[in-house]
Amino acid sequence: MLKENQVKLTEEIIETAYKLLTHKLAFGGLKARNESAFQLEFGYILKTLGQLYEFRLADKFHLEFETYIFLNSRSIKSKTDRARVDILLKYQDNNHTTKAAIELKFFKKANHREPNNRYDVFKDISNLELYKEHDIDLCYFILATDHSHYYNQSQYSADTCDFDFRHNQFYTAGKALQYKTLKPYGPDISLKQDYSFAWDKINDLFFLKIKI
Repeated sequence: MLKENQVKLTEEIIETAYKLLTHKLAFGGLKARNESAFQLEFGYILKTLGQLYEFRLADKFHLEFETYIFLNSRSIKSKTDRARVDILLKYQDNNHTTKAAIELKFFKKANHREPNNRYDVFKDISNLELYKEHDIDLCYFILATDHSHYYNQSQYSADTCDFDFRHNQFYTAGKALQYKTLKPYGPDISLKQDYSFAWDKINDLFFLKIKI
């Protein structure tokens, strides 16, 4: 299999798993309404699909939870030369290996942790950009929430309004995002790519998927 085809199939597995997970959650087929359950259910769907994509004896699909990616520079997330990623996928044959890193968030309205949650989203995206420079072919950030605050809040406070990924908002590469409170939650964040935030609203849940 050509490397390009392997990457394309891995992306297809992730996109299909995302669609299945979001619809099963929103329509009641799954009851995972917290981050750990969200991760486990997504991992199960990914593994099931991945095994179906083992078309030849040489094709192997492997999935790991909470595993480490080794870096040659420090990430915001870990502050060390290795970073723990929520889900790491490997789809390989005798000639090539495609790796995909996925970071997940599930924000519950009942556990309203604002505005730190919004900062953490951009922190994850920044780390995923770094992973792509370290032998990771595909990187995704996926967020689920039952709180419209992240989807279509009318406005955020001036101190934290930089951290904005509401539906149809944009981020321009290189823009510094600042936490302007007296005691900032974290250092400034600047991303390397442009981003357009397009959410999926399904029944009472909101989903954001970003391919890095």
